[in-house]
Amino acid sequence: MVALRGDGPLKLGGTMAVSVAGAESNVAIGLARLGHTVRWAGAVGDDEAGELVLRTLRAEGVDVRDAGRDPGAPTGLLLFEPRLPEVTRVHYYRAGSAGSRLGTDAVERAFAAAAPPRVLHLTGVTPALGAGARAACARALELAREHSVRVCVDVNFRSRLWSREDAAAVLRDWASYTDVLIASDDELPLCLRAGLGDRGERGGPAGRAGRGDQAGNGDRSGAQIADQAAGLLGLGVREVVVKLGARGATAYTGEGEVHRPARTVRAIDAVGAGDAFVAGYLSALLDGADVAGRLERAVTTGAFAVASRGDWEGAPTRAELGMLGAGDGAVLR
Repeated sequence: MVALRGDGPLKLGGTMAVSVAGAESNVAIGLARLGHTVRWAGAVGDDEAGELVLRTLRAEGVDVRDAGRDPGAPTGLLLFEPRLPEVTRVHYYRAGSAGSRLGTDAVERAFAAAAPPRVLHLTGVTPALGAGARAACARALELAREHSVRVCVDVNFRSRLWSREDAAAVLRDWASYTDVLIASDDELPLCLRAGLGDRGERGGPAGRAGRGDQAGNGDRSGAQIADQAAGLLGLGVREVVVKLGARGATAYTGEGEVHRPARTVRAIDAVGAGDAFVAGYLSALLDGADVAGRLERAVTTGAFAVASRGDWEGAPTRAELGMLGAGDGAVLR
């Protein structure tokens, strides 16, 4: 999407900064800055806004050969409206956009390359855009299984785009294809069939500082979270990574759980922090790091995002990872 960032309430007018945004593209840029080869499969309109999206991705070292231009639909639009120091309203204009009409051809081209990708990354945002985009994601999962490609899914629930019920209907099917599942604590139930990992209250869509349209980080017990993670591991997910905001993150695997506290930084803008976290985690995974090392890099890249304005602009390069210091060691249980 093209992103327009206001300097105050939209109804009062004012100036707006123009950039691009999108969960998958944020992760792609974060990985490219860390030195990885990344291909982005998506669709933009055959318009100047679409050219801005592709030009930005290319400039950041992301391969966009699999991107399609849709002459019959515009590039999506996202407006950011800061309302409080830690709360930003978002307004989506994506109905009928090129991204909502994404076809299976884009993902099929990506897998037709000489060597299949090492990791396929999807989020819960794309299937929320429409039936075509949902079918493209389903085809990507099928191709990943056929080519033995590791699959990472970031739940990334957006209440402005679809209901929890509709999201659960899709994400519960995706769980059987997923190797690495990344979610906030409230998002875990969206991936579980009823009765699996249910130790009590599921946690509702509480608000979160930042975009204001995601499930929130509620005050849920560690036992509830561990129970739900165990349910997902039982479905075949290999790693369940739970983002806990200011409390850091915990990864659950068949060997146990590993927790990493958040880095201490001055919070400037929470937008894009989750995507930066994912980029760090996948980067360390691709480098062959263990779970503790993956979490270490993830909370580091997430901290860079929190300390910077924009969706992806603050993503660090590999040389910059050490700027926050060594930090505390991971806590193993």
